[in-house]
Amino acid sequence: MAKIGYKIIKPDDNKNITLIANWYLNEWNIPIERTVEKLKKLSLDNYEFQILLTLDNNPIATGGLYNHVALLDKEPRFKIYKNWLALVYTKPENRGKGLGALICNYIQDFSKNIGLKDIYLFTHTAENLYKRLGWQQIEKIVLGNKNIVVMKKEF
Repeated sequence: MAKIGYKIIKPDDNKNITLIANWYLNEWNIPIERTVEKLKKLSLDNYEFQILLTLDNNPIATGGLYNHVALLDKEPRFKIYKNWLALVYTKPENRGKGLGALICNYIQDFSKNIGLKDIYLFTHTAENLYKRLGWQQIEKIVLGNKNIVVMKKEF
């Protein structure tokens, strides 16, 4: 049976930060330098963190909780919300196996355990996943050619 593990990425974990930065570049064209800078600044003092999910000690998925996400630049009215679950990524060959739900559940549980009462997200591709995980829709908006749903999870 495969062993699943979770790791909080620390600012000095250059190997995994670089790995995640490359994943984000390949998936969403986010510049490597931007991801590296963001991950090195994360602090649990600000309720921000990045999680790496491993399968038999091999990194296969990641995601994090952030106070600033790209949506806030385009729709500043959402700045009233903090603690955004974002940038959930699973390696393509590991998709469709429930691992995205596992990392999201871990991030949710960790958020609750550090004292948060609610967290937020936005998506245009995984609304059904998040509904299954107990998220509630706040609002639907159209950005560019994407139908975005903004969601909230209360603890």
